[in-house]
Amino acid sequence: MVKITKKIALQWLADVPQDKQFWCADGRTLKNLSELQAALGDMSQDTFRSHANEAKNDFSNWVRDVIGDEPLANDLQKSQTQSQAAQVVADRVAQLRRKAGIG
Repeated sequence: MVKITKKIALQWLADVPQDKQFWCADGRTLKNLSELQAALGDMSQDTFRSHANEAKNDFSNWVRDVIGDEPLANDLQKSQTQSQAAQVVADRVAQLRRKAGIG
């Protein structure tokens, strides 16, 4: 397990390069975990299900492969509902912000 330092927290909270942004089925693009948190909170159930279903979990894959936060990716993979996914991301963002010393 990775020890989350201030540097890692800042890295995981930062914007990803433009070519690594998450392209949502509803047309929006997400460039960081805070935007993922907001999107999960207000996207339609259809949009959520197009990215997270029995066959795949695009949110988990993006967090693992682009952001690099393996524990959060695993928690997203286990999330059964959109509200669970939104809560896991919200909790992680809050934890990372505390670690990074961001209000």
